[in-house]
Amino acid sequence: MTSSPSLREIVHLVDGKPFAGSSERTGPVFNPATGEQQAVVRFATAEDVDHVVASATAAAAAWRTSSLSTRAKVLFAARELLAQRAGEIAAAITAEHGKVLSDAAGEVQRGLEIVEFACGIPHLLKGGFSEGVSTGVDVYSIRQPLGVTAVISPFNFPSMVPLWFIPIAVACGNAVVLKPSEKDPTAAVLIAQAFLDAGLPPGVLNVVQGDKEAVDRILRHPDIRSVSFVGSTPIARYVYETGTAHGKRVQALGGAKNHMIVLPDADLDLAADAAVNAGYGSAGERCMAISALVAVDPVGDPLIAKIKERIATLRTGDGTREVDMGPLVTREHRDKVASYVAAGADQGATVEVDGRQASFDADGDGFFLGPTLIDHVTPAMSCYTDEIFGPVLSVVRVPSYEAAMELINSNPYGNGTAIFTNDGGAARRFQFEVEVGMVGINVPIPVPMAYYSFGGWKNSLFGDSHAHGLEGVHFFTRGKVVTSRWLDPSHGGINLGFPQHT
Repeated sequence: MTSSPSLREIVHLVDGKPFAGSSERTGPVFNPATGEQQAVVRFATAEDVDHVVASATAAAAAWRTSSLSTRAKVLFAARELLAQRAGEIAAAITAEHGKVLSDAAGEVQRGLEIVEFACGIPHLLKGGFSEGVSTGVDVYSIRQPLGVTAVISPFNFPSMVPLWFIPIAVACGNAVVLKPSEKDPTAAVLIAQAFLDAGLPPGVLNVVQGDKEAVDRILRHPDIRSVSFVGSTPIARYVYETGTAHGKRVQALGGAKNHMIVLPDADLDLAADAAVNAGYGSAGERCMAISALVAVDPVGDPLIAKIKERIATLRTGDGTREVDMGPLVTREHRDKVASYVAAGADQGATVEVDGRQASFDADGDGFFLGPTLIDHVTPAMSCYTDEIFGPVLSVVRVPSYEAAMELINSNPYGNGTAIFTNDGGAARRFQFEVEVGMVGINVPIPVPMAYYSFGGWKNSLFGDSHAHGLEGVHFFTRGKVVTSRWLDPSHGGINLGFPQHT
């Protein structure tokens, strides 16, 4: 596809400046609420990626020598600029992804929490010291940056996911090459510009736009030391296997099928609210969305009734209006999600609320599907086995806690899960027994705070490190242990001035 002069063009950001690249290939960027194309995005060639990496390599060599105080000052400034520009970033997310403005603003805020965590990098990079391990010998540990790192982020969180990685990577002294989703790339450029305006040297954070050609070159480039990826499980596996085969450290967060168990003693109003919030927020396009509601007998009928009451109050439409849920990101994705509703009905499930028949508060031909509720789903149905990634909540009825646990633990995904109960013993048993990386107890979307780490188990994560938190710091650094002996003390001379960090 070639660009049109009447459409806004989104290009790369390299060495602190816009960069068009050598390719004439572009992709369309739509407004999901209207169905209209609003921009084109440049697709990088392998040679363009090489150019970006060369800039990042040069910048990384200088940035790694900067003091921790200097890095922290840049991060504090970036935090302030991102907060000031949060409305602009949220508006770009709504325009290109479709989620409602309040949800987009919440996404930006969660990303800001990672920046705030990374502001503590002087403390986070402190090593250990052992004096006198042998006569006159000391041993100490330090952590040093990797060099050039790459981040490949998904369409569903165009600001939060890049901010899971960028602040920690640059705080640790690395340079970053960010490849955002080609479906909604503007937020990434706005974020990078904020870091540059905060004083991050040109070349330390670069944005390369593109599709599979750019991704493949990133995964194979010899000067990129690590790759952070979030996306579907098949692509996460491909990124992990390709990146590690080319000598890279890789953290690849994949898909999910998140279950929420409701026990008979649970507060059903609380559970119904949680199921609706976690199932339909951001049109279900969250890797932590609840897509499988596991109703333990006899709560199925009353819980379904309460959920239907709440769905009836939801408004779906243009995310810039007073609505609860926006469109899906593309027409093709909307049609694929709708096909799972049809398949569920064909396979014997009961479609209690059919989002294909909903009305929408929007102009034009947007990519809408209303909240959908499917009951009497079995583990053999495609609406259960597949990650739908849309506003479809499937209800699986089971006779006991043990049956619910077997359902979750036998699932190939292990990203997030939740249990709703007033029984502390059942909750404690659940958190011990469940084979899932992130667990909520009466909390439907247990996304960890910035100082903990995000990541699942099984086919929801490829690699050894979770995102952000201390695991993020360790991922973006290499440990080194130094054993030293000094036979003669040195003298630094007389200086009565107050010591300063420079």
